[in-house]
Amino acid sequence: MPDAATLRTLVVDDEPLALERMLHICRDLTAVEVIGTVQDGAAALAAIADLAPDLVLLDMTMPELDGLQVARALFDSGKSPAVIFVTAHDHFAVEAFDLDAVDYVLKPVTPERLERAIARAVARRGTRAAGQGDWLTEFWVPHRSELLRVAAADVDRIDAERDYVRLHVGERSYLMLQTVSGLEARLDPQRFIRLHRSTILRRDRITGLRHDGLGVWSAELADGSSVRIGRTYLARAKAMAGR
Repeated sequence: MPDAATLRTLVVDDEPLALERMLHICRDLTAVEVIGTVQDGAAALAAIADLAPDLVLLDMTMPELDGLQVARALFDSGKSPAVIFVTAHDHFAVEAFDLDAVDYVLKPVTPERLERAIARAVARRGTRAAGQGDWLTEFWVPHRSELLRVAAADVDRIDAERDYVRLHVGERSYLMLQTVSGLEARLDPQRFIRLHRSTILRRDRITGLRHDGLGVWSAELADGSSVRIGRTYLARAKAMAGR
């Protein structure tokens, strides 16, 4: 019988040799119990509905319904298992993490790399079991030729830039393909607050609210800067201050 840290896992890959290799690696990993394998996207969605796996090891490029389409269908349903993409292509990573993928593992897969990815999936399940799984806890952002993990708790401020957002982390910032409204819905409101149509702030970085006259207010931040509060968001700012 699998213990509480074992993930019931579905493996999806349209290449028989790649599928066989994944099964071989998984046999030696105590954190996974493979409950099924399928070789196309439509079969993956059917198997997920039938088997309710904790984790899906998902190939990216498959005929007809590819891995991204499978992950988007799961994401939109709001009931998705954890997804780790396993692929030979590195240029889908941003889209994958926008769909809340746990990790993005490049082929040829090594046991050590897959084990690290699965450890992250186990940790995420523990977070959800503690009642924290509805909120984003991390971002994976493109930086030069790699993807960097940025903890949500380290982000001071998020600003909209057209179809992107800029995450401010200390003195550094990172651009990510996402909308402010989309992020607002996925961030813990106890930790973050939107005070302008273009800006989300970490609550503990706000040191005060300043009335600038004529009904205009600003939020003063720990770094000495200030953000003008949009009129639509003024009520929530005052509620934060208990007024």
